[in-house]
This record gives sequence, structure tokens and C-alpha cells, in this order.
Amino acid sequence: MKKYKVGLIGFSIGGQVFHAPFIVGNPALELYKVTARRAEQKQLLQDRYPQAIAVESADDIIADEAVDIVVVATSNDVHYTLAKQALEAGKHVVVEKPFTNTTAEADELIAIAQEKGLLLTVHHNARFHSDFKTVKKVVDSGVLGPLVNYEARYDRFRNFLREGAWREEDLPGSGIHYDLGAHLLDQALQLFGAPTWIFADLRRQREGAKAVDDFEFILNYPKLKVSLKGQMLAKEATARYALYGWNGSFVKPGTDPQEELLRAGVFPHEHENWGAEDESTYGRLAILKAGEDVNERVTSELGSGPDFYQSVVSSLNDGTKPAVTAEQARDVIRLLEAAEQSWKEQCAIPLAVDTLIAY
Repeated sequence: MKKYKVGLIGFSIGGQVFHAPFIVGNPALELYKVTARRAEQKQLLQDRYPQAIAVESADDIIADEAVDIVVVATSNDVHYTLAKQALEAGKHVVVEKPFTNTTAEADELIAIAQEKGLLLTVHHNARFHSDFKTVKKVVDSGVLGPLVNYEARYDRFRNFLREGAWREEDLPGSGIHYDLGAHLLDQALQLFGAPTWIFADLRRQREGAKAVDDFEFILNYPKLKVSLKGQMLAKEATARYALYGWNGSFVKPGTDPQEELLRAGVFPHEHENWGAEDESTYGRLAILKAGEDVNERVTSELGSGPDFYQSVVSSLNDGTKPAVTAEQARDVIRLLEAAEQSWKEQCAIPLAVDTLIAY
């Protein structure tokens, strides 16, 4: 079995929590080199991944002929630059979401990857969360009948600005709409395909905020309204998902358990029953069936973060499409650009049929 050497660019929370644990857990991957500049990063790398080599710059990874796959887990403003550099060096590339800051940048990277015959994929890992997988199961089952409203939220509480946090600066790709909203848009596209128009409300609500910290996207489908929201001032927990159809509703509280475990340093491949939710966060299905009221809990699906990197390996070995294609990730950027245009112009932005790929 071929073992692919991985160079991980970025060893802050993204690299530490969402990439390195899954890379080392896959027998076909080797965490070979990691950019770690700060003393605490170097120490963590040595403690958890003693086999990996700490390097000072992205060039130390991209220029290394032994590296097969480059993972870009940096701030959004350099996703495009580093991914392009890696592709031009002949490396397969994984980019943290959001893919790029503009559609034009995404299209350019896709063209380079296609020309060179390289794998290019984007880490839209929320597809592998227990809560979303459960929602998808309910939608696919048709138990709610025709859907009329779909609501999804990413709410947090932090009523202060974090010093030195690039996501909170006035930079391209900053703000929680590019961070959390990208997850929700990708999920909506996976469930329902391309909408006919988008309307957005983008606000800066906390004192001194430079970047968007409250958003709402409304996506229109012929018989369905999709509302996607996120904010930083939600002290009380809200339902993550709420679905309403002709037959009834499904409401899902709680969040996927994987991130909490990963932040605590737990490795997925060493944890029994990885991705299992506590029963207290199971969703509630309330429908009218054959004239009778049915109200029951729905057992959540298992979160399956390791599936993303397994799809990378399968794609390299077999030539199959990765779980997340670069084209799908580009469509998220198209929607984000349209959302910003919507807020600027205070109107809904139509989405022509040919502006998004077929789902």
C-alpha cells in the first residue's frame, strides 16, 4: 500500500484540531512536515506527533520533492496563494474552507489542477458532522413530506473581540459568514442543490467589530425557503436545525461531538464509538402519520470526520472523485460573493442556472 507524505501548512487550531489527528489516523498517510514557528506549536508537535518534522515556512514543504500532498490550513487570505504555489510544484492539495476569497481565484486553481492532473479538494468537514448527517437522513427519508422551511444556525457567545484574531480583522475572507456561513451554504447545496436567488443580512454587532459577526442568508427554491444564520451573542443555546414540512417538523439541538474531543487531544482512531452523540442531543420528530400524532426521538448518525481524508486516499488510489470537489467548494464562494453583493445593494441577487454546477 502506497503511503502518501503530507505537508501541513498551518499549525494553529485548524491544523492542530481538524487536520493532523485525521492524517495520522489514516494508514495511507504520513504526517511528514508541519509549519510550526511558535515555541508552543513546536512543543505540541513534538509531544503529539514526534515523527513529524517542524519547519519554519511553507516553502520548506512545497519545495520538498518527498511531499505528495500539501494541506493549506492557514488564514483565508493566503489560501489561494499557497494552493497555487503547491499545485504549480506538482503537489496534490487540500485547502481548508472557505476555498478562496473569490470565485475567480477558485476557478484559476481548478484549471491548474486539471491541467496538471492533480487532486484539489476542500475541507468542508461539516458534511461529516453527526447533526448534519442526521438531518440529511431525515430529509432523504421523505418522512416530513414536502419541505417548506429549512433553518440552520451556527450560534456562539463571545461578547468581546479576540486580540490578534485574523478572522475579526477587516480582511478579505474574514467574518463569521466566510467561516461558519460557508459550512451552512455547503450543507444547503448538498441537500437542495442550487437556489434561484440569495438575500443576505450582514452585521457588525459587537463594540468595535471590524468584521461581520452576525449573518443571515435566505436562499430561495421554488417551494422551499432556506434560512441560514450565525451570531456571536447567543448566550442560550438555540436549535441547530429546524425542518418544517407538510407532515410535521424535525428539530435538532446540540452539536457534533468530534470537535470537543479533538481539542482535548483525543485521536479518532484510538477512540471507541467515535462521533457518537449523547442521547440528550438527539433530534425530535413530530409528524402526523395516517391520522395519528407521532412524536419520537431520532437516533443521531455517527460523526465521521475520518471519512474526508479517506476520500482523499481513495481518490489518489482509484481516481474516484473526492467527497468534496473543488467545483462544489467554488460554488460556496459564489454564494458568499452574491451574499455580500446582496447586503451592499439591499436586494435579492438572482443566481442564473449556469452559475452553479448541477447537484
